[in-house]
Amino acid sequence: MESAGADGREDANSATDELRPPQGAGAEPAVSGRYVADLIAAIHDSADKLARGHTSRGDLKILSRTLRELRYAFKVFAPYRRKRKVAVFGSARTTPGDACFKQALEFGRRMAECGWFVVTGAGGGIMEAGHQGAGRENSMGLNILLPFEQATNPVFAGDPKLVHMKYFFTRKLVFVKESNAICLLPGGFGTLDEGLEVLTLLQTGKRDMVPVVFLDQPGGTYWRSFMDFVSRHLLGGGMIAAQDRSLLKVTDKVDEAVAEIRCFFRIYHSMRYVREKTVFRLNAPPDKTALERIGDEFSGILAKGGFSIRGPLSAERDEPELAHLPRLVFHFNRRDFGRLRQLIDWLNAHVEIGGGAARFAAGAGPDDSSESTTTCPDSEQPDE
Repeated sequence: MESAGADGREDANSATDELRPPQGAGAEPAVSGRYVADLIAAIHDSADKLARGHTSRGDLKILSRTLRELRYAFKVFAPYRRKRKVAVFGSARTTPGDACFKQALEFGRRMAECGWFVVTGAGGGIMEAGHQGAGRENSMGLNILLPFEQATNPVFAGDPKLVHMKYFFTRKLVFVKESNAICLLPGGFGTLDEGLEVLTLLQTGKRDMVPVVFLDQPGGTYWRSFMDFVSRHLLGGGMIAAQDRSLLKVTDKVDEAVAEIRCFFRIYHSMRYVREKTVFRLNAPPDKTALERIGDEFSGILAKGGFSIRGPLSAERDEPELAHLPRLVFHFNRRDFGRLRQLIDWLNAHVEIGGGAARFAAGAGPDDSSESTTTCPDSEQPDE
């Protein structure tokens, strides 16, 4: 058994692994030893090279802590991998009477009603509001260890789905890896850092596409001022492309923020790269006419060939729970990620569900069949 901290939670500093399988809805089955043996061997090889290379104790402490933090965080999230999650970022200093606090609370409540988990930094302010809205049972947390301002909020303190982390970079990695959507409310340097990192990862293809919403208080100008800066200096200076603005949605309405996230998964389900091919898994396939329109309107993102509809590729056998979903397969140029997002928006706006939307996966949580009737706007052009 791993040791527990003073409040009963399991500590990421613990050195041993418990042997029992993860508990909870959607727990993943044990992976065969042969399937991961080469990766475990690579970790051992790296450790041996560190020993032979006379690596300093300071460097080893960073590596050791990083590996332990990530191992523990992956373990906590593993039982909930098939549960959709939205990460909520924002200021820890926002007070309960603030309009942004109320927005975050309402957003958390609405997403939980749709069957989603809300993941925050587990501190106060916007983080506490998101947890309060979603409820403890629909929340997860990645708390950062700081000498000030970051005690776990009372809504989520002591929950087994809470992870304490020392490093911001490991914390952000887990946020981005484990979340299916991102919502940012006004905040300080940390919030801007989190938002810009997500956008950078999407723009460069280091993260599969997810919806990103910048949510302000009603009538607020925080994010509109940010977008003015982006348009004037980044776009105006040729540092980003116009298509890159499609990677995010700015709104001051909770309804629009929720709709943006839900619409993203109306037809589009998930994606995967299989060697040179990009594979979109879909809840319903485009018909012949729609496929021809896709070929006409999005040919510029192709490295070669065209778009085709087919079943799962042989390399996808490790995800049998997705085998029933149709695939849109094409050779993406791995460059125009803003246009790739626009393709997802086009599919969601123009393809009909037919017999009903496929579920995210078995055990994914409450039925959210209303997604199949959600009207999604045609979002080929970026928001101004």
